[in-house]
Amino acid sequence: MPLNTEQPHPAHAQLDGYDTATLVAALAADQAEAAAAVQRAGPALAQAVEGAAARLREGGRLVYVGAGTSGRLGLLDSVELHPTFSWPPERAVALLAGGERALHRAVEGAEDSREAGAADIAAAAVGPLDVVLLLAASGGTPYTVAAAEAARAAGAYTVGFANNPGAPLLAACEVAVLLDTGPEVISGSTRLKAGTAQKIALNTFSSAVMVKLHKVYGNLMVDVRASNAKLVQRALRLTMLASGADEAAAQAALAACHGSVKLAVVMLRAGLDASAAEARLSAAQGSIRGALEG
Repeated sequence: MPLNTEQPHPAHAQLDGYDTATLVAALAADQAEAAAAVQRAGPALAQAVEGAAARLREGGRLVYVGAGTSGRLGLLDSVELHPTFSWPPERAVALLAGGERALHRAVEGAEDSREAGAADIAAAAVGPLDVVLLLAASGGTPYTVAAAEAARAAGAYTVGFANNPGAPLLAACEVAVLLDTGPEVISGSTRLKAGTAQKIALNTFSSAVMVKLHKVYGNLMVDVRASNAKLVQRALRLTMLASGADEAAAQAALAACHGSVKLAVVMLRAGLDASAAEARLSAAQGSIRGALEG
């Protein structure tokens, strides 16, 4: 039976005859189904976040696995964690069928190799503390399914993301995140809403995990890595918002804390010097709220 994602969309059989405004409207409107699919997957995502946070607190890594669009989306999420949340790059690993060259050009047959999927998991030394996120729109990509099986056999916490019910990938993983987006406006082009749903789901998952790991205070991104002028200004603004301090005091605190927003906030809010603030924050396992209430 054809996969839902491969079925022709019943509402758009005459797509190539649409005028430009109608064509754009149809493509844009269909993307709303991606957000709805992620909302339906909310319980599974919440389960995945809880399980992942527990492993990551013990020093585990996030390992993203996929082929084609799914693999590239995993890579994108992995590289954004460092500047956004100061997550160590070595703890966000992306495995893409076909390797780095597949980032820019499709590597023929790479996604069909079960052997490569298992071998990449072994080469990454995946183990019991790791959280492995496996993405495939079809849910049956041999590379990704084999990687899921190998990761689970190694004791890793496996989370599968697929856009078709009953997908082998979902059965192979400890947590199954079904993103049932249905037929695409352009039949079979899963870079459309199927890919969008994966991107939303990954954003939701990784952001929620980072909140659980105390990378956020209130709703402020307080573990930002200020690596350019824009982020330096953002760090200053976040420090002012979180502490209530004026610009001069926030700048001085950031300078004393080597640019760490979290340390600067504890220093300002608790009336401590940088060293005492660091000790207080460390005792609270990186939680600003815990450091201020302790």
